[in-house]
Amino acid sequence: MPPRLIYVAGLPRAGSTLLCQLLSLHPQIESSGHSSPLCQILIQLRHQWSDNEFLLAQLDVDFARAYARLPRAWHGFVDGWFADAERPWVVDKNRGWLAQIETVQAVDPGFRMLVCVRELGQVLGSIEAQHARTRLLDFPDHLAHLSHYARADKLLAADGLIGGPLKSIEALQEVPEAVQRQVYYVVFEHLVSEPVAAMQDIHRWLGLPATPFDPLALPVKPGESDSHYRYKYPHRTFTAIRPPAPHPVPPRIARELRDHFGDFYRTFFPGRLTD
Repeated sequence: MPPRLIYVAGLPRAGSTLLCQLLSLHPQIESSGHSSPLCQILIQLRHQWSDNEFLLAQLDVDFARAYARLPRAWHGFVDGWFADAERPWVVDKNRGWLAQIETVQAVDPGFRMLVCVRELGQVLGSIEAQHARTRLLDFPDHLAHLSHYARADKLLAADGLIGGPLKSIEALQEVPEAVQRQVYYVVFEHLVSEPVAAMQDIHRWLGLPATPFDPLALPVKPGESDSHYRYKYPHRTFTAIRPPAPHPVPPRIARELRDHFGDFYRTFFPGRLTD
């Protein structure tokens, strides 16, 4: 039997690397911890066959038979991709899955998706702290010359690195409630302050036996390449979990975050609305 997928998505700098590290500790879950190209490959495949004139001609002649080949081809590719998996569950980490949730549901009706979230000021603060350590390297989208405020504006735009996933989270309100129940939000602040309890909750949600671990003695795998993001969003793992020191957030940015992303704060950080 091919393994079942656990799709991991969410905001940048919100603990997805740590989450994958902890998921790999479960004896039934395989997790490399690296970002996966599978989502983009499959979406590119859909683009290609949607533009293929020979396929379109076959759809004209016998739509049902020709269309039925598409999900089989999708499943065949995914099963082949994970044919070397040694455990019954396997993690595939890519922020793009969140925007493709309806496609995921169509081809994998019993899917499970973990979505990492974090207080937005701390997401921005984490990015700024890393940028301070790498001033002479530019961001992939060339944001280094901007002010702190202007960079935050770009990152939080609808097509920005933070704003894109936020829009996808917001759009989940429109998907059927049954599909929404197949999404589990992993709050970074809870994950780093109570990692054992947080992971036990995730294991139970997946229908797996809870597996204890020592958050101060973790195995570390070879790190993920950081050059793709020009070393602005590192994927380090550590042998121990300790909550990071809070990043300072300029008052204007903190105020505008609460004003513009009120639904996000009401859902995940209601106490921050009155800070």
